Amino acid sequence: MRATVGDRLVQHGRVVGQHDRIGEIVEVLGREGNPPYRVRFEDGHEGVCSPGPDTEIRHKEMLQ
Repeated sequence: MRATVGDRLVQHGRVVGQHDRIGEIVEVLGREGNPPYRVRFEDGHEGVCSPGPDTEIRHKEMLQ
């Protein structure tokens, strides 16, 4: 999984009724675009994330 600053990280809900969490990658802490990433979520929360299998990266080129 590789990302750049400005890409979106989408954590899919794991149980029924749990919504997806979407955040913007504000810093790439790993080498060559690899995790971990500093992510700012829609609710303003910011944290370091090492994405799991329930996560996808939406590259900023795809968002335009």
